[in-house]
Amino acid sequence: MRLIRAAILSVSVLGAAWFLSPPWLCSLFIGIVICMFLRASWKSIHVAFHTIKRDLRCLIVIMKVRISIYRNMRNKSTIPTLFAQIVALNPDKPALIYEATGEVWSFQKLQQQCHAVAHWALKQEWVEGDVVALYLESQPLVVALWLGLAMVGVEAALINHNLRLHSLLHCVNVSGARAMVFGAEKAEAVSEVMDSLQHNMVMFISGELNDEVKLPSRVCQSLDKLLARSPTHAPQHKLRKEFNGMPKAAIIVHSRYYRIAAFGFHSFGLCCDDVLYNCLPLYHSAGTIMGVGQCLLFGLTVVIRKKFSASRFWDDCVQHNCTVIQYIGEVCRYLLSQPVCPSETHHSVRVAFGNGLHPSVWKEFVQRFQIPKIGEFYGATECNCSLINIDGKVGACGFNSRILPSFYPIRLVRVKQDNMELLRDSHGLCVPCLPEEPGMLVGRIDLTDPLRRFDGYVDMDSTNQKIAHNVFRMGDSAYVSGDVMVMDDYGYIFFRDRSGDTFRWRGENVSTTEVEGVLSGLLGHTDVAVYGVSIPGVEGKAGMAAITHNGDQLDLGSFLITAQKSLPSYAIPVFLRLMPSVDTTGTFKIQKMRLQKEGFKPSNPSEKMYFLNSRTGSYVAITDELYNDIMEKKVRL
Repeated sequence: MRLIRAAILSVSVLGAAWFLSPPWLCSLFIGIVICMFLRASWKSIHVAFHTIKRDLRCLIVIMKVRISIYRNMRNKSTIPTLFAQIVALNPDKPALIYEATGEVWSFQKLQQQCHAVAHWALKQEWVEGDVVALYLESQPLVVALWLGLAMVGVEAALINHNLRLHSLLHCVNVSGARAMVFGAEKAEAVSEVMDSLQHNMVMFISGELNDEVKLPSRVCQSLDKLLARSPTHAPQHKLRKEFNGMPKAAIIVHSRYYRIAAFGFHSFGLCCDDVLYNCLPLYHSAGTIMGVGQCLLFGLTVVIRKKFSASRFWDDCVQHNCTVIQYIGEVCRYLLSQPVCPSETHHSVRVAFGNGLHPSVWKEFVQRFQIPKIGEFYGATECNCSLINIDGKVGACGFNSRILPSFYPIRLVRVKQDNMELLRDSHGLCVPCLPEEPGMLVGRIDLTDPLRRFDGYVDMDSTNQKIAHNVFRMGDSAYVSGDVMVMDDYGYIFFRDRSGDTFRWRGENVSTTEVEGVLSGLLGHTDVAVYGVSIPGVEGKAGMAAITHNGDQLDLGSFLITAQKSLPSYAIPVFLRLMPSVDTTGTFKIQKMRLQKEGFKPSNPSEKMYFLNSRTGSYVAITDELYNDIMEKKVRL
């Protein structure tokens, strides 16, 4: 009750003082009033003084999004109906620009293509809840397909276009798709699995098939011809339910799509006149919701690039007069590794937003490319504990108010370091973390609140694994993010590790994310994967770093000296693996599973492996003899 009164008081005081006082005086006055009202300490007054403007700004954003969502729910508005409203305002304005061909889709053309897709789906006699797998590279047609299918309640399963063979087959089968649409550019990959797909699955192909690629005997209908004959007026179909499955096995409803896109729009100060450069894959929620969502819901023009190119990035931005860019942390690192070019500072970009921008490259990225504003956010597609860095705090993925912590019910709670199990107090509740204490991010579930609900996954077992009970209070439920964070005294939250990425060595916890950031910076922003490997008879796991190198000899002596200055002794990699490239996902995240399994045994002549000899204080090449000595405990670590 005290917090509610304080919230009401602070908002009331803000309204009266905002126009009567300078901003700094307004912040000071409000902070002091709140703290006096709560009988807070001078430390709390200090925190309030520094965070009140940030918190109130975020409060306004939350209220805008919440009011909009409730209005949309009351009016039973879906993403297609909201898009129709945008089309009516600017039918001839460019909606999507396809960088690969220079093709421009106006809002009206995009809507007509969506209508054609909807009529095609109805002609196939698909019903609400049916699933169609989309396996195409990023292009405007992908947007028209999933949005057109959504108009008639058919769910689009966006398949990672990098997958092949068993991985591709698994994803298509798990989606439960009745049909599959694939691009001609993916025909070879489809031909490898076509005989293993369900025999009643209907196949559609878009684009011109290469003469060298031969598909099996199964009939593949030409989607382009079918859509060309399909009506372009709005279909007479009324949706009966809200579900609209999209990028992955998480269930995405229209309200969640709106929430994610709207938070980005309002938090980062975007406007309908912005041109957004989107080089992220459209099978991923970052590209489809945070990126394309700005076009569909707020009328921005979005430039779609089929595939990210570090060398062409800034030239594209200049060519299309982009004012907003999207990033994933690895994108920023790749851009920094490029040679200096004129376009990198002659652009019109004023906002860069995304997630995963590591603190080690944050300032360099802003200064070199002259980006006025960074909008960092955190949150999986399905989670209910998203975070927004609304004021550009370097390194933070978001914050939680220290003044009104219950307004947005998320929390960092203590976990066991070995298995990430939630720790409980004597009452059976989770234990909140203190400032600077790492913990698991959780968010209270409220199925009646569109901002707090957790819709889960198609797989119920996966859904149940992400839910914990008796977290904030007895009888409640909370979404468990699986990510370890740390919060400072001002409520800023910093990403620490994904669960399982931290390992123990010499009695200390080693954060792979932090070590990767440091080593990558030392090596000119090259790809670095850090992980722990087991050694017989040794407690914990020794650190190993897989480093991409281009054939140049790495000066191991200088590398070790620099690493020793930048890292604590227990975090310095015991093993190094120099390799031509490391495995990455379609969104440039490094895959470590294969590397962890292979350990430190030499096997590939194109790679070099080294061991940090504690006696000589230097890295030495691992031979078969040295490997055996380590495994037989003859070498002291």
